[in-house]
Amino acid sequence: MASLLRRKTIVEQPPERALARTLSWPHLVALGVGAIVGTGILTLIGVGADRAGPAVILSFVIAGAICACAALAYAEMATMIPASGSAYTYSYAVLGEVIAWVIGWSLILEYSLVVSTVAVGWSGYAAPLLTPFGFPAELTKGPALGGLMNVPAVFIIAVVAGLLMAGTRESATLNAVLVVIKMIALAVFVAIALPHFNGANLDPFMPFGFAKHVTDSGAERGVMAAAAIIFFAFYGFDAISTAAEETRNPGRDLAIGIVGSMMACIAIYMLVAVAAVGALSFTRFADSPEPLALILREIGRPGFATFLAVSAVVALPTVLLGFLFGQSRIFFVMARDGLLPEALAKVSRRGSPVRITLLTAVLVAIIAGVMPLDAIAALANAGTLAAFVAVCVCMLVMRRRAPDAPRTFRTPFAPLVGTIGVLGCIYLFFSLPHRTQEYFLLWNVAGLVLYFLYGRRRANAGVA
Repeated sequence: MASLLRRKTIVEQPPERALARTLSWPHLVALGVGAIVGTGILTLIGVGADRAGPAVILSFVIAGAICACAALAYAEMATMIPASGSAYTYSYAVLGEVIAWVIGWSLILEYSLVVSTVAVGWSGYAAPLLTPFGFPAELTKGPALGGLMNVPAVFIIAVVAGLLMAGTRESATLNAVLVVIKMIALAVFVAIALPHFNGANLDPFMPFGFAKHVTDSGAERGVMAAAAIIFFAFYGFDAISTAAEETRNPGRDLAIGIVGSMMACIAIYMLVAVAAVGALSFTRFADSPEPLALILREIGRPGFATFLAVSAVVALPTVLLGFLFGQSRIFFVMARDGLLPEALAKVSRRGSPVRITLLTAVLVAIIAGVMPLDAIAALANAGTLAAFVAVCVCMLVMRRRAPDAPRTFRTPFAPLVGTIGVLGCIYLFFSLPHRTQEYFLLWNVAGLVLYFLYGRRRANAGVA
């Protein structure tokens, strides 16, 4: 039993197993904003409006507040334990091996589904541009939708993986450029839509109530039902913590990157949500696959709607880059710890984990190319919520276990922030669809079987 809770000792890695330190705080902020701002705000505001009505604004506030608490806990843990691996590494060092495995396994679920979903979403924008030139329609969608394979989705994953394998700094610099394009597009939306604000569009403000409930038709409604899905739009800052070993000054830059990107995105989302709900009745864009572009067309600005759509196609790969980066690092550290095959824990001469990035890209491309991801994509939220709970718990435990340990960043009002983070994430988890909760349980049962058959006997992380 004791071996299940053995804790990881953080040690300096030899050159062939160490990642190159090439990132500074601007790269980290751009990585975080690039990962956070993507399909979530571009599409999920419609899904949220369908579930909460104009009170989707409140759903954004709640999801953002819970994520902000988690981000503060991440910032403290990342500066205390400046090692790659994010919530997996913190759990291993603080809570024990079996808990770390569950969290790492949950993060693999999160990142895989996010990357695959975003790739399929990008393909949805790209496919209409390809088919007029003779590109076969059956190669733009998976078998479940009547096609053979979603080739554009596989292609964009390959491009982003190639960037990551070329070098972390190079991919981070390109990411920063694309993030600027994305921010300009959202700023244009707010500037165009906000003057059309009409208070009548917010009445009634909360037509479906606050708590999640199931209607007679089987639809899930309520502010918290929307918040549990909109939560998808906020996470991504956790990918920054996976870059700890590649940061030049982790004690300073990780906190700036995590908290800075999260605060920037909360401000952006609130502006976009208020502008969207105020400019058009929620019933006209609820559950639309392109709600922001639809709003711009409805208020008579089709040219700006096209600009927004093109900007999404150009800049959406920043989300892929952020999450593919994060997943490859989780895989890398789990392999370095022996929980996965150690042969994968090798880096190139430029300090980039080429093997694990390639493997990650292949697995994600298979999912994106052939599998339907609509209902099961909510599993990404479940995996993330588990990781956020673990990080908040780690922060609270370390405040008791090692109150005088050096902390470059200290979470303000730590007991309150940590408690809100834990309870808020648990409440959001139980606000997810019941089927999602069942799939998450099955995923972790399968993961524990793999751990006991393979990982437990080969773990080499040491005992703290």
